[in-house]
Amino acid sequence: MADPIIRTRIAPSPTGEFHIGGLRTLLFNYAWAKKNGGQFVIRIEDTDRTRFVPGATNRMLEVIKDYGFDWDEGPLKEGAYGPYIQSERLNIYREYIDRLVSQKNAYYCFCTSERLEELRNRAQADGKNFKYDRHCFSLSSDEVSSRLEQGEKYTIRMKVPDDEIVSFNDVVLGEVSIPTKEIDDQVLFKSDGYPTYHFAVVVDDSLMKISHVLRGVEWIPSTPKHILLYRFLGIEPPKFGHLPNLKTLGTNKKMSKRDGSVFAIDFLKDGYLPEAIINFLMFLGWNPGTEREFFSLEEFIKEFDINKIHKTDLVSFNRDKLDWYNNQYLIKLSNEEYLSKLIYWSQKFNSPCLISDISNKYSSENVLKIISLIKERINVFSEFDKNVDYFLNHPNLDNLVLGKYSNDPKKVLKFFYETLKNTEDFSFEYLDPLLHSLVKENSFSMKEYFMTLRISLTGETVTPPIVDIIVILGKEVVLTRLDSAISKL
Repeated sequence: MADPIIRTRIAPSPTGEFHIGGLRTLLFNYAWAKKNGGQFVIRIEDTDRTRFVPGATNRMLEVIKDYGFDWDEGPLKEGAYGPYIQSERLNIYREYIDRLVSQKNAYYCFCTSERLEELRNRAQADGKNFKYDRHCFSLSSDEVSSRLEQGEKYTIRMKVPDDEIVSFNDVVLGEVSIPTKEIDDQVLFKSDGYPTYHFAVVVDDSLMKISHVLRGVEWIPSTPKHILLYRFLGIEPPKFGHLPNLKTLGTNKKMSKRDGSVFAIDFLKDGYLPEAIINFLMFLGWNPGTEREFFSLEEFIKEFDINKIHKTDLVSFNRDKLDWYNNQYLIKLSNEEYLSKLIYWSQKFNSPCLISDISNKYSSENVLKIISLIKERINVFSEFDKNVDYFLNHPNLDNLVLGKYSNDPKKVLKFFYETLKNTEDFSFEYLDPLLHSLVKENSFSMKEYFMTLRISLTGETVTPPIVDIIVILGKEVVLTRLDSAISKL
């Protein structure tokens, strides 16, 4: 018998922007399907109408594409098991919920929100977890019919078996067992006519022939509910694997917006390269077992192994490590590629960027030289402006800054002014040995002279080599800035 086809999925809810943790989950599901020659499916779970955000679905699909992913089936790519948006599948769910009710694995509940709130408050006061008291489970079929005919609002709850242990073999964590006494009679159908997540996910994963469900470890308490539903419906469940959640570095708390970006789109807006973020995410809960740190998506798919996923609740989202990854990817770009990606980023996200001003002021050759000088110094494109501002604007100086590295900054700047004023050749090949030799010949301190020169021309204490900057700025600008600095002393 041929091995079953591997089919994985992600099923985001359009309740806001796509979380970076969701992208990591997508990456692992995508890799497992592609490694095994299977299919990757996207399904939109939009049954929570109270939190539904118009336009969120399209934004999620767009950002997934921006990160370089595609899907075999899902919205915009209808397949044999659609539709792939849950709100378009309501007639399907009705058939399955009616079956559960007829089997007495589910029952109608007419309890009001006020009564349920009272039960919750009572449980909280007693220090207990809330569980529905099955007040409506004993209603006769005639009473249920009568109340339905009167148009009374209802939900449909699952009847959880008493005193059982629900076990499953997690492909990441191993054997997991949870007693049914810890499981509430979960609402499966809401009063608005929509299924809850717990019911719809079981029906959809079954009908869409999903073989593996890789999802965050926070879903472990829900998995026994789903396994029970599979049993009630006579369906073989998929294989479950629970992935560690992402936490803020140095804490045991899930990532928070207070610590920086958390949505996938925001990292792109900040100026990270998609391929660098994906490489970084590969190692959040997985390790190849080697010292290797760089993988393309294709290489990761070949290497990916469920058995190498970490068996832990949380893994640290180290933003410094992400910056390092992005910096390494930027460095590897040619200057032309860097310029192209920088312009694309600025235009796509409508991000203010001085590259247009730089391009207008300098020749194409000098634009690429500027990129060559600064690209190792920035981690993300949003840092570009602060690293090139002095190529466009005169520095704002004061005496304290100019005198930081010299007891007589005026003498230092006059020395450079006179030297450069009388220099016709302003090429790097001529100026670099000239200035260094003059400083040595006059027994000047390299740090004193070149740091004072750097501050006067850029207003910064840390820049690329100052002679490179002098060549790009050009003689006229350099002399004007030196003259301005001298006049302040």
